Amino acid sequence: MSKVIIRPVQADDLDSLMELSAQTSFGLTTLPHDKPLLKRRIKDSQRGFSRMADKPGGETYLFVMEDLVTGKVVGTAGIVSKVGGFEPFYSYRIVSTLAESKMLKVRKDISALHLVEEHNGPSEIGSLFLAPGARKGANGRLLSLSRFLFIADHRQFFDPVVLAEMRGVIDEKGGSVFWDALGRHFFDIDFPKADALVMKDKQFIADLMPKHPIYIPLLPKVAQDVIGRVHSETVPAIKLLESEGFAFSGMVDIFEAGPIVSCATDEIRTVRESRTSEIYRIVGRPIDSDPFIISNTYSQGYRATAAALAIVPGKGIEIDRETASALDLKKGDAVRIAPLRPGAKLEGLK
Repeated sequence: MSKVIIRPVQADDLDSLMELSAQTSFGLTTLPHDKPLLKRRIKDSQRGFSRMADKPGGETYLFVMEDLVTGKVVGTAGIVSKVGGFEPFYSYRIVSTLAESKMLKVRKDISALHLVEEHNGPSEIGSLFLAPGARKGANGRLLSLSRFLFIADHRQFFDPVVLAEMRGVIDEKGGSVFWDALGRHFFDIDFPKADALVMKDKQFIADLMPKHPIYIPLLPKVAQDVIGRVHSETVPAIKLLESEGFAFSGMVDIFEAGPIVSCATDEIRTVRESRTSEIYRIVGRPIDSDPFIISNTYSQGYRATAAALAIVPGKGIEIDRETASALDLKKGDAVRIAPLRPGAKLEGLK
């Protein structure tokens, strides 16, 4: 089995999160190198897991990947049950209109950025980061997809649509040509500072962001070229989400113009293909099968990992002792499973 598990963040993970955040590059605002902010994120997540409301109300769920051999936290991934609410969710929607002059015989599609202020938005996934030394095997895939297994098992706590803001084009010094061409003129601060302020208070956006459409052709060509593009390090993440059914929503981030992708929750591949079963047998020998994502069905005690399993038709599944121990499972316990990669079958489940 995989030597890592996914679990909810805990209070004593704070120092580990600080170490992880020191390894992130610019643009990952949800994992700031700021101890008070990370401490608040942990508390907000613990509140979310303990509450598990009847319907989504903006709860946050932060997960960590723990290396079972070293005991170290090597990754993070998060979910927000609903964006908007007390703090609006801002984005730019790209809208194209047709302009035509019969006299000049000119017919053109003109694209503009329209500010969207969402107060009752969909669920959002984010905070995805894996330490460079842990980027091997299927760790990245497990870390990302485990969130969908949690959503599938607690479906009523999440919106009918899930979105993800993908990191846009930012240089190695934290600069953004899109921000320099647009945002800097209204905020008089550089991109890294603006990006960091979002985690503390979004009021400055409401105060200073222009409300009128921004015509894209009026922006410098270098700024136009990065609209809807992702950072080079984000390419694997967006490809994975696209394989799960996510597609460009027509909206981009207001700071660096990274694309926002979305998918109907029930149409996400991992959600759609996941199944519930129970542990029929725990064995002391290796099991030969394609890897699956396996999770228990707890909330605060949620655990997930990637492991082999055997389906015993009409009875449940068979897992090895190492997997059972990692997920705190015993015979008869309920589990949710999904193929780690598209194509594996889950036939014959009880």
